[in-house]
Amino acid sequence: MRTLITSLFVTALALSFAPTEHEQENLPSVTQVVALDECDPATFNAALGPDFCKNVALGAATKLPDLFAKAAAGKPDPGWDFEPDIVHMKKGTILDVVDQGGEPHTFTEVAQFGGGFIGDLNAGEAVVPECAGGFSNVAVAKTRILQGSHSQITGLSKGEHLFECCIHPWMRVKVEVK
Repeated sequence: MRTLITSLFVTALALSFAPTEHEQENLPSVTQVVALDECDPATFNAALGPDFCKNVALGAATKLPDLFAKAAAGKPDPGWDFEPDIVHMKKGTILDVVDQGGEPHTFTEVAQFGGGFIGDLNAGEAVVPECAGGFSNVAVAKTRILQGSHSQITGLSKGEHLFECCIHPWMRVKVEVK
């Protein structure tokens, strides 16, 4: 009998914390953007330090020199990407950016797309002001997302918003808020 009363009490307590139907209707919606890359741990970690690259792209990998060569040729590696490329969302929606790649990225809002803070990856594009200074610029550092982490962007106004990675500037997303 005591077990039954305890079970009923615990159930009633749990239900009291569950959101009501009205509260569930008012929860903000979430739209996700995923950062992807295919860094080769051997070449990236040798140049950039242990555990810099934690590749999760089972069998697919780009060597660090190849990443720079492709960017210099104006054909950046398509394995480095934000997905989707265009997001349509309502005002008030949370934009959740998840780094499922093997290395860090930024998700930086820019006035127009352009180059990032690593000149050799810019394919001739000028550095956009929002990326200038790299991580020594606090505004850029605050947009960094590490492997396996995520960042939530809230409060986007109606209209078009452009985001790019200040490290790999061909990683770009256009967000249209209605």
